[in-house]
Amino acid sequence: MTRKKLVLVYVDSLRTDMLEAAITDGRAPTFGRLVKRGTLIGDCVAPFPSVTPVASAEMVTGVRADRHWISGMNWYHRVEQRYVEYGSSLDAGRAFGLLRSLTDLVYNMNLAHLSPEIETVFETLDDREVRTASTPFLIYRGRHRHEVTLSGLSGRAIEAGLLKFHYGTWGPRELFYGELYASMEVPCRPSAVPGRQDGYSACCAAELVSRDRFDFMLLSFPDNDNYSHRFGPRASVDSIERADLCMAEVVRAGGGLDRFLADHAVILVADHAHSDVTATLDIIGSLEAEWDVLQPSEDRTGSAELAVSPTSRAANIYLLRGGLEPGRHQAVRERVAATEGVELVIWLESPEGEPVVRISPGHDGDAVLVVVVERDGRRLEFGRSEDLPSDWGETVGDRRGGSWSVRGDLGALGASLEGGRFDSPQYPDALGRLFSAMLAPHSGDIALSASLGYECIDWGGSAHLGGGSHGSLRREDSSGPLLFVGCGPDQGETDARQWAVGDVAPVIREHFLAA
Repeated sequence: MTRKKLVLVYVDSLRTDMLEAAITDGRAPTFGRLVKRGTLIGDCVAPFPSVTPVASAEMVTGVRADRHWISGMNWYHRVEQRYVEYGSSLDAGRAFGLLRSLTDLVYNMNLAHLSPEIETVFETLDDREVRTASTPFLIYRGRHRHEVTLSGLSGRAIEAGLLKFHYGTWGPRELFYGELYASMEVPCRPSAVPGRQDGYSACCAAELVSRDRFDFMLLSFPDNDNYSHRFGPRASVDSIERADLCMAEVVRAGGGLDRFLADHAVILVADHAHSDVTATLDIIGSLEAEWDVLQPSEDRTGSAELAVSPTSRAANIYLLRGGLEPGRHQAVRERVAATEGVELVIWLESPEGEPVVRISPGHDGDAVLVVVVERDGRRLEFGRSEDLPSDWGETVGDRRGGSWSVRGDLGALGASLEGGRFDSPQYPDALGRLFSAMLAPHSGDIALSASLGYECIDWGGSAHLGGGSHGSLRREDSSGPLLFVGCGPDQGETDARQWAVGDVAPVIREHFLAA
């Protein structure tokens, strides 16, 4: 039997309840017909921080940040002694330099920051001569070389020397990335305006379908995120409707839904969700009141004592000069905990209770590390059970099959133990997500997750006040839909397990590579 082609449809910041509302109202008929024919998981969990770069890397590699190495929208590069900024806002991009932010976002994220030790699904399939394709998506690394396309406004700026972005890149066989990369000529006009990307993706995808140019395609619809940031998640039925119209365009190129599904399997997934923003969290200002914080304009740390990386509704804090001084770690985390809008404070310790401060990326691979979480004075410690003595804490399981040693106050994560299984409904898959986030080589020495309603002010002074955002460990930011049509598990296989964004990549690989 000939294996179907596979389309991974990614809708940025799609909430399950908003998808269902759009379908019920008759405003997302294409998605609705796909849901009727497939297996829908309504609580697929994002990584922590629940932001697009981290989730995108997990989605197309199948591993978490401790292995793929992407740690947020903004993070501090300990080797280069500088911030990395992927585009928290236009103002944040200006603060760090638009060219630097563009280079980090488009080029470095894939070819310098994403771990070379793991494969993307594009690389896996390229190596086996499966025809791969992607419309604009943050993580696209593959085996095929693409040069910068000198077209549109960006192309004219490059030719005129105004934009010195000249980097060729490696991606899937067919790669479209706005005005920068296009592997073939298409009658599709890219837009550099946020919130106006879905139409270009749909146009490119329709061309790929009608010309039979792929076996696996990642089809990206990012506009829902921009709309929800501006107007709040409950208004996103409007942007879901537009994404549905774009999906319908792709389906029409395949001869209508019945014919399309005869030839194509589909996976629909979100990277994370959104929650309402009603207040701002000024973690930069709070820490600047007591310490010298590295500024965006500084290329080296100099006298700076801290680096602070807001990443929407979460943040990483890095201890620089004097980081190993007795009491510094405790003083910083106490200040973080006292800052209005902070819900969780997270850090690493040795099993003996000594805080861990990194002076280089990563940590001693043989070191046993414990994650500590505090909320309102309640403290919970945990680590992998295979790493810790049997008498260190209580051994528990989780919905993803993990085994952990925990001790302290379960209330720090609103958790309970039932039949030896750790369950924290407010913070789904809390142990696995926090452990991988904190062991990631570019994570902060201290991290925070914001209370409901709060978003960190970024380095450009921006926040989505009155709109929506994401990033925290909470369910409201982290839980979205995952739909399988013509591939993946049957409904009976999905009920007990906690599914995660990273489960997409293994399904894609199995679809093409299983004997």
